[in-house]
Amino acid sequence: MKNAAWSFLGADASIQPLMKAPLYEIPVKKIDGRDTTLAEYQGKVLLVVNVASKCGLTPQYEGLEKLYEEYRARGLEVLGFPANEFLGQEPGTNAEIQEFCRMSFGVKFPLFSKVVVKGEGQHPLYKHLIEVSPKRQAKGGGFLGKVLAVKGLLTGTRDEIQWNFEKFLVNRKGEVVARFAPDVEPQDPTVTKAVEAELERV
Repeated sequence: MKNAAWSFLGADASIQPLMKAPLYEIPVKKIDGRDTTLAEYQGKVLLVVNVASKCGLTPQYEGLEKLYEEYRARGLEVLGFPANEFLGQEPGTNAEIQEFCRMSFGVKFPLFSKVVVKGEGQHPLYKHLIEVSPKRQAKGGGFLGKVLAVKGLLTGTRDEIQWNFEKFLVNRKGEVVARFAPDVEPQDPTVTKAVEAELERV
C-alpha cells in the first residue's frame, strides 16, 4: 500500500508544470519603460551584457549585433543592460541610449532600461548573475583586470562586475553556464564556441 501511495505521488508530480528558473522571475524593464521579466526569453540561449555608450569597449556593440544576427534564428538572444557605474560612461537617458545604439551600430537586439550592476542599489538580476555564475573567463591572463587595478579602478570583490561589457551566457534552462571578461570580444572564439555548444543542446 505504501508503494502504491509513493507511485501515486510520483505520477502526480510528473504532471505538474515545470518550475521556472529563478532568473526568469526577476522583474526588468524594456528600454521604453515597459515592465517584463526574462521569462519572455525562456527556452532561448541568452548573452546578458552590461553596456555603455562612452567606453573604450563601446565598439563591441557592433560585434554583439553581428553575433545576434548570426545566431538568432537558432535561438540566441543578446540582452543589453545599460549601466553607469564605471566612470559615468553611460550618462544618457534610456531614449538617448536607444537612439545612439540604433544610429551608431544598427542595434536590433533587445535593450533594457538602465540598471545598477555594482554597489548600492544593485539590480536583482545582477545580484543573481554574480551569485550563480562560474569563474570569469579572462583575456590575456586577465590583462584588463591588471590595468584597472593599477589605475585604482578595480573595486569590490573579485566576483563583482569588472567593467562595462561583461558577458554572462545563460542556457535554455535559465542557468548561467559561462562568464566572460569585458575585453573578451563578442566574436572571440571563446564566446562563439560556448554559444554554439549551448544552441546545440535542446
